Amino acid sequence: MPDEPRQSKGLIRRFLDLPSDSVPKTIFVAVSVCLVASMVVSATAVALRPVQEVNRLKDKQVNILQVAGLYEPGMDVVEAFEAFEPHVLEIATGRFTDAFDPATFDDLAAADDPQTSIALENDPASIGRQSKFVTIYLLRHDDGSIDKVILPIHGYGLWSTLYGFITLEENGNDIFGLQFYQHAETPGLGAEVDNPRWKTLWSGKKLTDDDGTLQITVAKTPPAAGSDYHIDALAGATLTSVGVDNLVRFWMGKAGYQPFLANLKSGEIS
Repeated sequence: MPDEPRQSKGLIRRFLDLPSDSVPKTIFVAVSVCLVASMVVSATAVALRPVQEVNRLKDKQVNILQVAGLYEPGMDVVEAFEAFEPHVLEIATGRFTDAFDPATFDDLAAADDPQTSIALENDPASIGRQSKFVTIYLLRHDDGSIDKVILPIHGYGLWSTLYGFITLEENGNDIFGLQFYQHAETPGLGAEVDNPRWKTLWSGKKLTDDDGTLQITVAKTPPAAGSDYHIDALAGATLTSVGVDNLVRFWMGKAGYQPFLANLKSGEIS
């Protein structure tokens, strides 16, 4: 009898018959492991996103409490933060707006949106675009009068954008404190913006002189206006110090909070 035709093996069968250390099987296992691992990582990231958002919000609240001088270790942050009164501020007019909910308004997202931001030509803080709106916080005395004002600020240092807050007294001119909550400056040099001793140098300094001219300066030597407007530059971190000087003067100037501070001093904001 003639030989029966040999049945050809299927692709899967031929693959399974290959030696375990063959190139195709090695590649298949590597790709499979990578695929499974990426799926696990993606699923974990999605599942943890709400937790990350909660932690990010809590960290922001802690920093605001700290820069306002209210933070104590172990305190209920959410409860303590209820003392602050958030408002969305229209920077150009220096007045509050009801167009956005302060509880959900995202300042950083607004700065990236062409509808709610402007590209800067004069950009000493090196931020590229500036949001037309920001969330600020008021802290009031028991009688309802303003105690402190907390304003968000940011700008480029040496290696990174520094994000922080500056707290002003009710007169809108005396500085209570300054704090950065996010940056990537050089440890031991530019990262000394986090040094408590350097941060205390800001307390009691003034933004403007009696004529309303912006004088606040971060430098090695005091300005001609005097030491009331001077914060010592960080040792060995000249460019970070220049960045902090630029961003503070930008945000406290005409393109920043000057219209709001004028309204505050006149009593229009109360």
